[in-house]
Amino acid sequence: MLFRSKLVLIGDEISKYTYLRRAVHRYQLHNYVRFLGYLPQETLAVLYRSAAVFVFPSLYEGFGLPPLEAMANGTPVVTSNVSSLPEVVGDAALLVDPMDPDGIADAIARILGDPALRADLVRRGHARAQAFSWERSAARTHQIYMDVLGAARG
Repeated sequence: MLFRSKLVLIGDEISKYTYLRRAVHRYQLHNYVRFLGYLPQETLAVLYRSAAVFVFPSLYEGFGLPPLEAMANGTPVVTSNVSSLPEVVGDAALLVDPMDPDGIADAIARILGDPALRADLVRRGHARAQAFSWERSAARTHQIYMDVLGAARG
């Protein structure tokens, strides 16, 4: 199955990978691939909501905020099965080996080709994203500090 969607590559670091741009031109894919670099949060939110799927095959993440942002905006997610990402996304995303291009492509095709799977991932993604908030994080951090202070006094 061949999809005629655009691939949009976003991020500060994208300019470091000049071989990607060369490959896009060599295979005449410039009508299907866009390199956008850094984008402000408001623009990212619009792109998340417009995307058919958000793909995040990261090799290392401290936390994994981009997949949660995509889920909060109603976009199904394909992300890595390594680092913190499986814990962050739970069962609300398709997990892939970030070093397996065929596995990544298969996961994308599954979401694009299966409306029921797509709807289920959107529903689970919304629920998963709601489990995380700055307020909840601050409250939990405060509680941990209070527990440590209580133990230190005891």
